[in-house]
Amino acid sequence: MERIQHAIEKARIARKEAAPASEGRISPERGAAPTAAPEALQVAAHWQALREAAVAPRALVRAHIVAATGERDAVRFDMMRTKLLHEARTNGWRRIAITSPGPGCGKSTISLNLAYSLARQPERRVVLFEADLRRPSLSKTMGLRPSANSADFLEGRATLEEVALRLRPNLAVLLNPQPRRDAAELFQSPGTPEALAAMEQALEPDVVIFDMPPMLTGDDVMAFAAHVDAALIVAGAGTSSVAEIDNCERDLASRTNIMGVVVNKCRYLGKDYGYSDYG
Repeated sequence: MERIQHAIEKARIARKEAAPASEGRISPERGAAPTAAPEALQVAAHWQALREAAVAPRALVRAHIVAATGERDAVRFDMMRTKLLHEARTNGWRRIAITSPGPGCGKSTISLNLAYSLARQPERRVVLFEADLRRPSLSKTMGLRPSANSADFLEGRATLEEVALRLRPNLAVLLNPQPRRDAAELFQSPGTPEALAAMEQALEPDVVIFDMPPMLTGDDVMAFAAHVDAALIVAGAGTSSVAEIDNCERDLASRTNIMGVVVNKCRYLGKDYGYSDYG
């Protein structure tokens, strides 16, 4: 792990020295919360209108979602939560994409755990959005079936109330059980930014986590990057090469801000889980 972290940092420093500091960056104002937020009662009404759903405890255990109940292993994700919130407040970020170089790095597991960890702070509103449209997994992992898909919402063919499920009073998820092959085209359509803005206006989330596809499997992440304030890269130790991590970070840095690289040392996120240069 130290070798990977050292190589990542070395490549990052070289890249910063070779390019202007402002190149490819989104200004902090891009993701700032609206100054004219809806009335609190109206926001609460939108949350109450979402269909309530519950994930079976057995499904959480099977998927290694340890942050839902705050058990001992959740401290790792709570540390990530604290760093993420600090970065978000400092830079005015709200929308965070989580991706990986390739499949099998544990990005969806981290997305779920981070969302649950954030939602354990009752004063924060959190939305988890499944944007891995080609190979979605969250619906099966959680054992939930929404009335419509997140892709339908982006296309304007479904309302927020039809798509979003309320797992907790302050945690909502938008899932996409049906795979879509035209994800990149959908992400670049005019309807996507409009739908995301409508979701934020209705729910006023403090943080929106987008579970993205792996970067090296297509151009979906780059197509969506313009819609987020920052990205977190999940690398799998033993599965992600230093070159892959560096290429992903370099490409994403040309479209959005890079929050850091998480090095996931094992698929089940046990005691060998760690992070590198996060925050």
